[in-house]
Amino acid sequence: MGGLKTNRVLFLGNSITFHGPSAAVDWSGNWGMAASAADKDYVHLLVRSLSEMTGSTPEVLIENIADFERQYDVYDVGDKLRRHLEFKADLVIVAIGENVPALASEDAQTTFKNRFVKLLTALKRSSRPAIVVRSCFGSDETKDRIMKEACAEVGGIFVDIGPLSKNELNYARSERTFTHAGVAAHPGDRGMKAIAEAILYAIGSQRPAFN
Repeated sequence: MGGLKTNRVLFLGNSITFHGPSAAVDWSGNWGMAASAADKDYVHLLVRSLSEMTGSTPEVLIENIADFERQYDVYDVGDKLRRHLEFKADLVIVAIGENVPALASEDAQTTFKNRFVKLLTALKRSSRPAIVVRSCFGSDETKDRIMKEACAEVGGIFVDIGPLSKNELNYARSERTFTHAGVAAHPGDRGMKAIAEAILYAIGSQRPAFN
């Protein structure tokens, strides 16, 4: 993996990254929705593979920042993510976008980009980590373009996982039955595996064989 350090890895995402139990949507997991078990979500798969490849288990911090997605225009990065900035990560995985309201106007697009750049810049300044930004699961041309542009501004690595959503087998609903359609529309075990592989491949590692 070249000179990439992975002693401390920070994951900032939404429910795909982490979601605690919720009776409201009939979800009992305490990991990335909607993998069948904790060790099947993309976070745990990626960390396991990094551990195997480096011979050392990273210290990991995981946070659901769906509030940033929904309220990016007023989200206080310095306050809300103080603990995460102080974590001093070597590698940051940012996996958001799905909950961002439709960016229908030019003003909305500009605001989202500015706020996303501010988020990534704060992360970059905290410890000069390698930053990986993942596109939406389910292509959104506008959101993905803006996130890719913001990622480029801070010298990050952009990973396009949009094509994964075109394969029904990558959805949790293809693997088992859910009572809530929103949960069912999340990536299942196969989709999570594909996301982990895409991120690992993008940061310059050999494509792993997840078991």
